[in-house]
Amino acid sequence: MAFILVLSLVSCGGGKEKGKLGDKKVQLEKLKSQQKKLGEQIEKLEEEMAGLDPSSIKAKLVRTEPIAGASFSHYIDLQGKIDAKNVAYVAPRGMAGVVKALYVKKGDVVRKGQTLAKLDDAVARQQVAAVIQQSDVLKTQLNLAKTALQRQQNLWDNNIGTEMQVIKAKADVEALSSQVRAIEAQVRMAKEQQNFSIIIADISGTIDQVNVRVGETFTGISATGPQISIVNTSVLKLLVNVPETYLDKVTVGTPLVITLPEGNNGKINTTVSVVSKLIDPSSRTFYIEANVPTDPSLRANQIAKVQIQDYSRPDAITIPVNTLQNDQQGKYVMVAVAENNKLVARKRE
Repeated sequence: MAFILVLSLVSCGGGKEKGKLGDKKVQLEKLKSQQKKLGEQIEKLEEEMAGLDPSSIKAKLVRTEPIAGASFSHYIDLQGKIDAKNVAYVAPRGMAGVVKALYVKKGDVVRKGQTLAKLDDAVARQQVAAVIQQSDVLKTQLNLAKTALQRQQNLWDNNIGTEMQVIKAKADVEALSSQVRAIEAQVRMAKEQQNFSIIIADISGTIDQVNVRVGETFTGISATGPQISIVNTSVLKLLVNVPETYLDKVTVGTPLVITLPEGNNGKINTTVSVVSKLIDPSSRTFYIEANVPTDPSLRANQIAKVQIQDYSRPDAITIPVNTLQNDQQGKYVMVAVAENNKLVARKRE
C-alpha cells in the first residue's frame, strides 16, 4: 500500500508541474498578442497624429535603391602565402666532401650550370693520375705490339717465318687494344668523379640560403635544413590551408581573389589549380594551390589575403546588410511605396 501511495504522489506532482507550464505558455501567447495589438495601435496613432500635425514629424534624409536581380558571389576570407614553384636544394653529385672554396653568397643571382663551390678532390686527382699512368703503359705496349705485327707480316709476305707467328702478333694487338679501351673508359670515369667535386647550380635563380662554410663538410642537407638553396621567382604559386568544412565547396577551378597587404595594392584574380587529397590531422585543413602571374614586386613566402568563392548565383536579389532590421516577427526592411502621389516607407518582412 505504501508503494502505491508514493507512485500516486509522484504522478500528481508531475501533473501539477505540467499544468503550470501550460498556464505560462497560454499567458505568454496572450501577452504577445496584446503586444502586437498595442504596436499596431501605436503605429496607427502616430500616423493619425502626423496627419493632424505635420510639424510633429521629424524629417530624416533617406536614400532609396531599386531592387533587381543581379549576380551575387560569396567568398571565404583566409590567409595564404606566395611561394616559388622552382626551388632547388643544392647537393653534391657524388660523395659528400670538405668545402675548399665557396663562390656565392646569399642573395646572389646565378644561372643554371654556374659553379657555386669546390670540394676537396685530392683523392679523385690521385685516382685520375693512376689510371692515366696505366693507360700510358698499355698504349706503349700496344704500339710495340703493332710494330711487331707489321714486322711479322712483312716477313711472312717474303716467305720468312710461320703463319702462326703472324696470327699470334695479331692476337696480341687485339688484346692490348681491348685493354686500352677499358683503361680509357676508367680514365673518363675517374675524371667525371673528379668533376663531382665542383658544385653547380641546377636551375637559374637567386641564392636563398648558404648554410655552409669553407672547411665544413658539404652533404646538401644539414640538421638545420638545406646548406645551399636556389629560388626562381619567375613562376609563382599561392598556397592556402583551407578548413575541412569547405571540402565540398573548394575544387579545381574555383575562383579566388588574392590581395597583397604589403608592397602591392592591386588584386589578382585566379583559380584553384591543385587541391590536396590529404587532410592535416592536427589542423584539420587541406592545402590548395593557385597560379600567380609573374610580378617583380612579388616575393616568395609573402603573406597574402585570399578570398575563395564558395557560393555564386547569377539572378540573386541583394540588399545592403545595414538596411536589415529585426523585431519580434523576424527580419524586415522598409520599402518605398507610392501613396497619394508620395513615397511612403512601409515595413516588409
